[in-house]
Amino acid sequence: MKVSEFRLAVDDEFGESQGRVLVSGLVIDELGGRTSAEALAAGVPTGDVWVALCRANEVPRERWHGRGRPVHSS
Repeated sequence: MKVSEFRLAVDDEFGESQGRVLVSGLVIDELGGRTSAEALAAGVPTGDVWVALCRANEVPRERWHGRGRPVHSS
C-alpha cells in the first residue's frame, strides 16, 4: 500500500477530518506506542499501519483492504 492509498483509505473509512485526527493523535500499542503518523515516519510499512489503525478502531475485517485495494481472504 502506498502512502497515497493509505490517505485515501483513511479518508474513505473515517472521513477526512476524523481520519486526520486518528492518524496524528491516536497512539496505537500495536505500532509500538506511536501514532500512525509517527509509525509511518519511522518506516513502518504502510499496510501494517493501516491494519493496526483498523484494529484499533474495530473496523470490520472485510474493510481492511482499503480504498482501491483488492480484498484478500485469509
